[in-house]
Amino acid sequence: MPIHAYKGITPTIATGVYIEQSAVLYGDITLDSDVSIWPLVAARGDVNHIVIGARTNIQDGTILHVTRKSTTLPNGYPLIIGDDVTVGHQCMLHGCTLGNRILVGMGSVLMDGVVVENDVFIGAGSVVPPNKVLKSGYLYVGNPIKQIRPLKPSEQAFLTQSAQNYVALKDEYLAMLK
Repeated sequence: MPIHAYKGITPTIATGVYIEQSAVLYGDITLDSDVSIWPLVAARGDVNHIVIGARTNIQDGTILHVTRKSTTLPNGYPLIIGDDVTVGHQCMLHGCTLGNRILVGMGSVLMDGVVVENDVFIGAGSVVPPNKVLKSGYLYVGNPIKQIRPLKPSEQAFLTQSAQNYVALKDEYLAMLK
Protein backbone atom coordinates (compact mmCIF):
# COMPACT_ATOMS: atom_id res chain seq x y z
CA MET A 1 0.00 0.00 0.00
CA PRO A 2 1.13 3.56 -0.63
CA ILE A 3 1.00 4.42 3.08
CA HIS A 4 4.03 6.01 4.76
CA ALA A 5 4.91 7.09 8.28
CA TYR A 6 6.20 10.57 9.00
CA LYS A 7 8.02 11.05 12.31
CA GLY A 8 6.51 7.79 13.54
CA ILE A 9 2.91 8.65 12.66
CA THR A 10 1.22 6.42 10.09
CA PRO A 11 -2.16 7.04 8.43
CA THR A 12 -5.15 5.45 10.18
CA ILE A 13 -7.47 3.58 7.84
CA ALA A 14 -11.00 2.36 8.68
CA THR A 15 -12.76 -0.61 7.12
CA GLY A 16 -13.83 -0.70 3.50
CA VAL A 17 -11.30 1.92 2.33
CA TYR A 18 -9.80 1.74 -1.17
CA ILE A 19 -6.44 3.38 -1.86
CA GLU A 20 -5.14 3.04 -5.41
CA GLN A 21 -1.49 1.96 -5.61
CA SER A 22 -0.21 5.14 -7.29
CA ALA A 23 -1.60 7.36 -4.51
CA VAL A 24 0.77 8.49 -1.74
CA LEU A 25 -0.29 9.19 1.86
CA TYR A 26 2.17 10.40 4.51
CA GLY A 27 1.79 10.96 8.21
CA ASP A 28 -1.13 12.08 10.34
CA ILE A 29 -4.07 11.13 8.11
CA THR A 30 -7.34 9.52 9.20
CA LEU A 31 -9.61 7.85 6.64
CA ASP A 32 -13.11 6.93 7.83
CA SER A 33 -15.10 3.96 6.47
CA ASP A 34 -15.76 3.53 2.74
CA VAL A 35 -13.37 6.33 1.68
CA SER A 36 -11.84 5.98 -1.78
CA ILE A 37 -8.50 7.47 -2.82
CA TRP A 38 -7.98 7.30 -6.58
CA PRO A 39 -4.87 7.30 -8.83
CA LEU A 40 -2.11 9.85 -8.25
CA VAL A 41 -3.62 11.45 -5.16
CA ALA A 42 -0.94 12.98 -2.91
CA ALA A 43 -1.83 13.56 0.75
CA ARG A 44 0.73 14.90 3.21
CA GLY A 45 -0.22 15.01 6.86
CA ASP A 46 3.29 15.99 7.85
CA VAL A 47 3.09 19.43 9.50
CA ASN A 48 -0.56 19.13 10.55
CA HIS A 49 -3.31 16.50 10.29
CA ILE A 50 -5.79 15.42 7.62
CA VAL A 51 -9.20 13.86 8.36
CA ILE A 52 -11.42 12.42 5.62
CA GLY A 53 -14.99 11.45 6.52
CA ALA A 54 -17.04 8.38 5.64
CA ARG A 55 -17.99 7.64 2.02
CA THR A 56 -15.87 10.52 0.73
CA ASN A 57 -14.00 10.07 -2.55
CA ILE A 58 -10.82 11.86 -3.57
CA GLN A 59 -10.39 11.61 -7.32
CA ASP A 60 -7.37 11.32 -9.60
CA GLY A 61 -4.49 13.77 -9.28
CA THR A 62 -5.83 15.67 -6.28
CA ILE A 63 -3.38 17.17 -3.78
CA LEU A 64 -4.29 17.30 -0.08
CA HIS A 65 -2.09 19.31 2.26
CA VAL A 66 -2.03 21.36 5.45
CA THR A 67 -0.46 24.47 6.99
CA ARG A 68 2.00 24.13 9.83
CA LYS A 69 1.49 25.45 13.34
CA SER A 70 3.46 28.60 14.16
CA THR A 71 3.62 31.42 16.69
CA THR A 72 1.33 33.54 14.51
CA LEU A 73 -0.98 30.60 13.73
CA PRO A 74 -0.87 28.30 16.80
CA ASN A 75 -3.18 25.63 15.33
CA GLY A 76 -2.05 26.02 11.74
CA TYR A 77 -4.65 24.83 9.27
CA PRO A 78 -5.41 21.11 9.23
CA LEU A 79 -7.41 19.66 6.34
CA ILE A 80 -10.81 18.39 7.47
CA ILE A 81 -13.20 16.81 4.96
CA GLY A 82 -16.66 15.63 6.06
CA ASP A 83 -18.86 12.71 5.03
CA ASP A 84 -20.26 12.06 1.54
CA VAL A 85 -17.91 14.53 -0.18
CA THR A 86 -16.89 14.15 -3.83
CA VAL A 87 -13.59 15.84 -4.69
CA GLY A 88 -13.17 15.93 -8.47
CA HIS A 89 -10.05 15.25 -10.50
CA GLN A 90 -6.95 17.44 -10.01
CA CYS A 91 -8.18 19.56 -7.14
CA MET A 92 -5.96 21.24 -4.56
CA LEU A 93 -7.28 21.35 -0.99
CA HIS A 94 -4.90 23.13 1.36
CA GLY A 95 -5.60 23.66 5.05
CA CYS A 96 -9.37 24.03 4.68
CA THR A 97 -12.51 22.57 6.27
CA LEU A 98 -15.31 20.96 4.28
CA GLY A 99 -18.63 19.90 5.79
CA ASN A 100 -20.84 17.04 4.55
CA ARG A 101 -22.44 16.40 1.16
CA ILE A 102 -20.20 18.62 -0.97
CA LEU A 103 -19.08 18.35 -4.56
CA VAL A 104 -15.78 20.04 -5.41
CA GLY A 105 -15.60 20.34 -9.19
CA MET A 106 -12.56 19.27 -11.21
CA GLY A 107 -9.50 21.49 -10.99
CA SER A 108 -10.76 23.60 -8.10
CA VAL A 109 -8.41 25.15 -5.54
CA LEU A 110 -9.45 25.71 -1.91
CA MET A 111 -6.93 27.65 0.15
CA ASP A 112 -5.98 28.03 3.82
CA GLY A 113 -8.75 28.78 6.28
CA VAL A 114 -11.59 28.19 3.82
CA VAL A 115 -14.76 26.77 5.40
CA VAL A 116 -17.34 25.06 3.20
CA GLU A 117 -20.60 24.38 5.01
CA ASN A 118 -22.83 21.35 4.28
CA ASP A 119 -24.67 20.80 0.97
CA VAL A 120 -22.54 22.86 -1.42
CA PHE A 121 -21.64 22.53 -5.13
CA ILE A 122 -18.33 24.11 -6.19
CA GLY A 123 -18.08 24.42 -9.98
CA ALA A 124 -15.09 23.10 -11.92
CA GLY A 125 -12.03 25.33 -12.00
CA SER A 126 -13.13 27.49 -9.08
CA VAL A 127 -10.63 29.20 -6.78
CA VAL A 128 -11.67 29.80 -3.18
CA PRO A 129 -9.40 32.45 -1.60
CA PRO A 130 -8.08 32.14 1.97
CA ASN A 131 -10.55 32.33 4.86
CA LYS A 132 -13.66 32.47 2.66
CA VAL A 133 -16.83 30.83 4.02
CA LEU A 134 -19.19 29.12 1.56
CA LYS A 135 -22.69 28.99 3.06
CA SER A 136 -24.81 25.85 3.00
CA GLY A 137 -27.21 25.11 0.16
CA TYR A 138 -25.66 27.05 -2.74
CA LEU A 139 -23.86 26.64 -6.05
CA TYR A 140 -20.56 28.53 -6.20
CA VAL A 141 -18.33 29.08 -9.27
CA GLY A 142 -15.50 31.25 -10.52
CA ASN A 143 -12.07 32.68 -9.85
CA PRO A 144 -12.46 34.13 -7.34
CA ILE A 145 -15.48 32.08 -6.36
CA LYS A 146 -18.95 33.66 -6.18
CA GLN A 147 -22.28 32.46 -4.86
CA ILE A 148 -24.54 31.86 -7.88
CA ARG A 149 -27.87 30.47 -6.66
CA PRO A 150 -29.54 28.10 -4.20
CA LEU A 151 -29.23 24.42 -5.01
CA LYS A 152 -32.22 22.71 -6.57
CA PRO A 153 -33.64 19.70 -4.68
CA SER A 154 -32.33 17.39 -7.42
CA GLU A 155 -28.82 18.83 -6.98
CA GLN A 156 -28.96 18.35 -3.23
CA ALA A 157 -30.01 14.73 -3.75
CA PHE A 158 -27.14 14.26 -6.20
CA LEU A 159 -24.57 15.13 -3.51
CA THR A 160 -25.40 11.96 -1.57
CA GLN A 161 -25.89 9.92 -4.75
CA SER A 162 -22.43 10.88 -6.04
CA ALA A 163 -20.85 9.63 -2.83
CA GLN A 164 -22.84 6.39 -3.02
CA ASN A 165 -21.78 5.89 -6.65
CA TYR A 166 -18.14 6.05 -5.57
CA VAL A 167 -18.72 3.66 -2.67
CA ALA A 168 -20.09 1.14 -5.18
CA LEU A 169 -17.18 1.74 -7.57
CA LYS A 170 -14.51 1.34 -4.89
CA ASP A 171 -16.24 -1.88 -3.76
CA GLU A 172 -15.83 -3.21 -7.32
CA TYR A 173 -12.13 -2.33 -7.25
CA LEU A 174 -11.69 -3.96 -3.83
CA ALA A 175 -13.43 -7.13 -5.11
CA MET A 176 -10.96 -7.31 -8.02
CA LEU A 177 -8.07 -7.34 -5.53
CA LYS A 178 -9.30 -10.54 -3.83
